[in-house]
Amino acid sequence: MMTRNDFVDRFGGVFEHSPFIAERAYDDDLVRGEHLNVDRVHAGLVAAFRVASDEEKLGVLRAHPDLAGRLAIAGELTQDSAREQAGAGLDRLSPEEHQRFTDLNSAYVERFGFPFIIAVRGLGKDDILTAFETRIGNSRDDEFATACEQVEKIALLRLEDLLPST
Repeated sequence: MMTRNDFVDRFGGVFEHSPFIAERAYDDDLVRGEHLNVDRVHAGLVAAFRVASDEEKLGVLRAHPDLAGRLAIAGELTQDSAREQAGAGLDRLSPEEHQRFTDLNSAYVERFGFPFIIAVRGLGKDDILTAFETRIGNSRDDEFATACEQVEKIALLRLEDLLPST
């Protein structure tokens, strides 16, 4: 059986810079046992995330980087975020496309107080821009819920890279 420290070391980054999610999932006995798989670990982490306070969830949302933002340019993304953004082509934007992302990022953060979050795997830059332009018109409550759903989806995708599915 995995120790708490081992569990947090392995899964603490699944929810971006928010190891408290893994700590709580472990402490609440949501993810213990010999055979950890994607579904089991995801269910435990999501359960811990969903019972977090709105302020804690906001902290998780704010831990996510802007898409094609300053951290990406500076090479300061987490390994997972860098791989995900590169897979969507966000590391190969034209100057005009980069400016569009920068403008949308700024407007989005100003409107909602957290960065635009979308599980980019399988999406291209045009898909992401379309979602960005659509979602910026949402209410804050709707967008907070959507961002939380996307964080859970990102966690699932990251776990699929770490664990067997069965």
